[in-house]
Amino acid sequence: MNALDAKGVKHFFSQNAIYIILVLLIVGIAVADPNFIGITTLRDILLQSSTRVIIALGVAFVLITGGTDLSAGRIVGLSAVVSASMLQMSDYPRKFFPNLPELPIIVPIILAIVVGLIFGLINGIIVAKFHVPPFIATLGSMVIVYGVNSFYFDMKPNQSQPIGGLSKEFSKLGTGYIGPNGTYSIPYIVIIAIVVSFIVWVIFNNTRLGKNMYAIGGNIQAANVSGINVSRNLIYIYAIAGALYGLAGVLEAARTGGATNNYGNMYELDAIAACVVGGVSTAGGVGRVRGILAGVLIFSVINYGLTFVGVSPYWQLIIKGMIIVAAVAFDIRKYVAKK
Repeated sequence: MNALDAKGVKHFFSQNAIYIILVLLIVGIAVADPNFIGITTLRDILLQSSTRVIIALGVAFVLITGGTDLSAGRIVGLSAVVSASMLQMSDYPRKFFPNLPELPIIVPIILAIVVGLIFGLINGIIVAKFHVPPFIATLGSMVIVYGVNSFYFDMKPNQSQPIGGLSKEFSKLGTGYIGPNGTYSIPYIVIIAIVVSFIVWVIFNNTRLGKNMYAIGGNIQAANVSGINVSRNLIYIYAIAGALYGLAGVLEAARTGGATNNYGNMYELDAIAACVVGGVSTAGGVGRVRGILAGVLIFSVINYGLTFVGVSPYWQLIIKGMIIVAAVAFDIRKYVAKK
């Protein structure tokens, strides 16, 4: 193999490492248990990945600008509780709002998404207008949102009881599917995740906001000099991220058939990890939708696949941690090499 061929192979593996890792994971688990390869397994992994994909895409908006968002999981939890509290069956004995009539499903869903958007907007204003570092701003928001959710969840007559008895129409959003039967069907929630992924891809690649987002993450001073309104764009980006967390919270409540104030706990860490493993640079300015999807799938395969073959959850955490550290180290090495 000559030097040119070796360089080409190295470039190929560098550009496609995430997909190679995903294939190797699947092959390794399949060797341990051939029953892992099947339509049912694929469907389950996609189902479990759907809400995580939407959260990761929201986090990616912020990461690409060079920021971070630690409030994502708690906003997911608040949105789940808000939507579930307003979409219970009328005859459920422990309704969150006993006198609330059955609402059209779209009303609480939109309200929950707006709640997420509002908190995302607040994050954006704190970061853009008050120049608080994103880590600190969203750390504070994470605590505040959890407090707000806990107050709401503890309201009488609910008083911190898990919210259940969701309307069949709402539950169908999270558990329904298109197709002849459960095995060879496509869950609604997977379709929603695909549509959201496509919309985000369009924003990233074909809108002024997307171009500005990459410019801000690449060099914020240069973005300012070039005439980009950095503050306004950051506010838009954090608001969109919040809306995506809100949507994920709605779908998570529908998928699981209930909600508590602890929903979404630590989801932001999984989302950040999936983004980083999927090629979103921690330094900002770099990230692709397909890489984010692959990152989410890698962690879903680890969670589902290793449980499938009987690997201890503790080993799963160790493996996930090693992958995250390796991905960040590789990202930093590339960043330093460019400079």
